[in-house]
Amino acid sequence: MERLKYLGGYDPKLKQQVISLIENKTLGKLMLKKYPTPHDITTDKMLYDYVMGIKNRYLKKSNPISKVSYDSKINFSNQALGLHTYVSRVQGSKLKTKNEIKISSQFKKMPLEFLRMIVVHELAHLKEKSHDKAFYKLCEYIEPNYHQLEFDMRLYLTYMDIFKESLY
Repeated sequence: MERLKYLGGYDPKLKQQVISLIENKTLGKLMLKKYPTPHDITTDKMLYDYVMGIKNRYLKKSNPISKVSYDSKINFSNQALGLHTYVSRVQGSKLKTKNEIKISSQFKKMPLEFLRMIVVHELAHLKEKSHDKAFYKLCEYIEPNYHQLEFDMRLYLTYMDIFKESLY
């Protein structure tokens, strides 16, 4: 079961189904059928505009975001997909705090649904700091299909981990 490290908390019956897909070499085909093409949001500017569009629609009253970018230092091997950080800077005699969102650059070549899932996750951290019930409720408010997208993303990460290749 070590090869299913991204599916640790899921039901054993579900994991067995995933193992069958892996053994039959059909997991990749299933993923491509459900998510056939990658998105075209490839620059930091495009990513910023995309994130701000979602934020302005669902989280108008939350703290502002000063920077959104792809980050090549974030990788899936340490199970990080994105980061929401607070950057504190001294400006004159005041301490200014700014919110920044960084998304793994591996998301440049993935389906829009996966990018949206991680963006929603990081935006939810503007209001809810920990991964609790309120956090996931906010994720579902922004993206009603959040949990399915997260599971599918974990399936894709499992595929990449086992077969050592990307589908996109």
